[in-house]
Amino acid sequence: MHIAATQLWVHDQDVALDFWTTKVGMQVREDVTVPEMGNFRWLTVAPPGQEDVAIVLMAVPGEPMLTDAGRQEVLDLVAKGLAGTAFLTVADCRAAYEELVVRGVEFTEKPEERPYGVDCGFRDPSGNSVRLTEPRPMT
Repeated sequence: MHIAATQLWVHDQDVALDFWTTKVGMQVREDVTVPEMGNFRWLTVAPPGQEDVAIVLMAVPGEPMLTDAGRQEVLDLVAKGLAGTAFLTVADCRAAYEELVVRGVEFTEKPEERPYGVDCGFRDPSGNSVRLTEPRPMT
């Protein structure tokens, strides 16, 4: 058993795609629209060179899966950063932070030493929380 993908709810797949590719630097793995499923769009991104896992940028569904009220609840939770977190690791957190700031990523937390390494955070346009970490072995 292997993890193939994980999902982030997004408010707008086109906005999310632009953010994750242009600003964060990921590559599109799949972008497929399925007419037989009401034009359902399967959209995944992943870091260059990491072929075995992807992030699904999933539009929050409406009827029949969710009522309008239920859809709005999910959108609200996502906007508050409470619907999930993506954890990304890098070799040099401070350098990655500087590079992403130049690309236009707005951070909620600057790089800081932690017992587990150097860590910082940002949110995507939908509100999803993202942690960027330079891990170090814990003793």
